[in-house]
Amino acid sequence: MNRITELFGIEYPIVQGGMVWCSGWRLAAAVSNAGGLGLLGAGSMHPETLQEHIGKMKTATDKPWGINIPLMYPEIDRLMKIVTDSGVRVVFTSAGSPKRFTPLLHEAGITVAHVVSSSTFARKCEEAGVDAVVAEGFEAGGHNGREETTTLALIPQVRRATTLPLIAAGGIGSGRAMMAAQALGAEGVQIGTLFALSSESSASEAFKRRCLSLNEGGTMLCLKKLAPTRLVKNSLYERIAEAESRGAGTDELREIMGRAASKRGIFEGDIETGELEIGQIASAVDEIRPVSLIMKQLLREYREAYGQLYAWPDTIN
Repeated sequence: MNRITELFGIEYPIVQGGMVWCSGWRLAAAVSNAGGLGLLGAGSMHPETLQEHIGKMKTATDKPWGINIPLMYPEIDRLMKIVTDSGVRVVFTSAGSPKRFTPLLHEAGITVAHVVSSSTFARKCEEAGVDAVVAEGFEAGGHNGREETTTLALIPQVRRATTLPLIAAGGIGSGRAMMAAQALGAEGVQIGTLFALSSESSASEAFKRRCLSLNEGGTMLCLKKLAPTRLVKNSLYERIAEAESRGAGTDELREIMGRAASKRGIFEGDIETGELEIGQIASAVDEIRPVSLIMKQLLREYREAYGQLYAWPDTIN
């Protein structure tokens, strides 16, 4: 047990990222039932869709679970009302300041964690009263911090900056990576890519297969004039990269992206002209597996790494 497992009432300090177009009730329930914390990804759901997924979660698991809510969501007030009226007990917020909504969520008895990309934002989260922070490094898929700080560099700095329970995210795809995050000062991990490519993920099979084919360097951070986003290199990415290289403005970049680009790519499987968001660790994933097996492997690798680490001779005095 540690502060993360106690805070959320879970068996293992493993949180599934609330990823757009991937994190429906099937994935979140599978992670929670396996001992972690499953999160619904509200960022790609209409309010009515979220309400439906909340109802299905309540029948699919009796374990703790939560919702990831990007605070830049167009109908954020409506979404928050659904959450506070539905008996949800955990909310992870991102993409904005948690200062406005944290008191409202606490009043409804909800535990709040917020995703940050710097120690500065972590300190502001503590001032805002959140219960935990997720420090997400540059390796992560999808939307990223403008600082471009890697997980290895970020976690120790956030640990020094705040006393809050700390969850590491970005590039974590193995039990060894979990142990590394712990050594850096994190008390839990948030994992996205492994679960995005699981059997229960609501992402399309075409998206999953494309991500399985990636090698190192198969994703890149782009769209820095809009919101820095890690994308798979495909036809859409090449158009974006060409436009950015000649100094294209935000309007042209939005036009290139078009409407519903992430839905087109991740959910509908348009692997060439859709937006394919995935983390760098995708290049280490070689098969689509059920969540139960992913969790078992993570825990086995962690235990093996722990045993090997403490079997080393004590050569540092």
